[in-house]
Amino acid sequence: MKPGLILVTGGRGQLACALEEAAGTRPLRRVGRPDWDFDRPDALPALLRAAAPALIVNAAAYTAVDKAESDAAAALRANRDGPRILAEYCAQAGIPLIQVSTDYVFDGLKGAPYTETDPTNPTGVYGASKLAGEQAVLASGARAIVLRTSWVYAASGKNFVLTMLNAAARTDRLRVVADQLGCPTAAQDLAAAILAIADRIAEGGWRNEYAGVFHAAGGGSTSWHGLAHAIFTQAARHGGPMPAVDPIATADWPTPARRPPDSRLNCNKLQQVFGLQLPDWQDALARTIDRVFFAPAPASSSRVPV
Repeated sequence: MKPGLILVTGGRGQLACALEEAAGTRPLRRVGRPDWDFDRPDALPALLRAAAPALIVNAAAYTAVDKAESDAAAALRANRDGPRILAEYCAQAGIPLIQVSTDYVFDGLKGAPYTETDPTNPTGVYGASKLAGEQAVLASGARAIVLRTSWVYAASGKNFVLTMLNAAARTDRLRVVADQLGCPTAAQDLAAAILAIADRIAEGGWRNEYAGVFHAAGGGSTSWHGLAHAIFTQAARHGGPMPAVDPIATADWPTPARRPPDSRLNCNKLQQVFGLQLPDWQDALARTIDRVFFAPAPASSSRVPV
């Protein structure tokens, strides 16, 4: 594939912004509402033809996990129908699509990190709609890569890291769920991995082994309670708040949607095929907290030789 425009959907979302920031000299265009809206699907084909991208990264999604339980139609429009339209265009144009998906396609009952071949069984509307998007993309005939990720956060936007810091500014004691496990993932690191994949395709062309599902998440794992404690430990280096963080069970914090209790992802396939391994979540968190407090953050790369 010749180097060309990378079209990124997702508007002002944290991953779309991280991709734009990390793009450097790569031609990249970030699009979103109001011009680019999965709720107006009839307008998308013309917009795609006008942009004429060489590769599309779909970072747009309906991510309100609890609200999706009462607004399934909106979740499906964004998470199933939007990706299907993009994939159909990519199939016709003969260009690759990188579809970003989620660990919530699993029920979290395996008791070990999930591989790409493990059976899916989402526990809520959000996960089901994202799985439907995966299926639509893979059935389209497009040159498609599905990247499942986990617990994404950044120094801006809406995410758990900033929610915790904002909550700590209002109280000196917090209660955080301790019996759900996952792999925290910095948007910067995920963006670097996506762009490394795009570079590989641009430089060497498409290969059949690139097609299908890959897991791409931060190295290691923790609970929401462990992540919260780490957030405040890192923030304290900059004079940030250090509240008491009490561990609680999921049952003590009921929500409309049931979260998977253990959605850790095995990312070996990403390393085997693309030579990529995202940094350890604790190192990535430290860099992100540095950015939150405007301290200089060291450069990092998701490219790890194997």
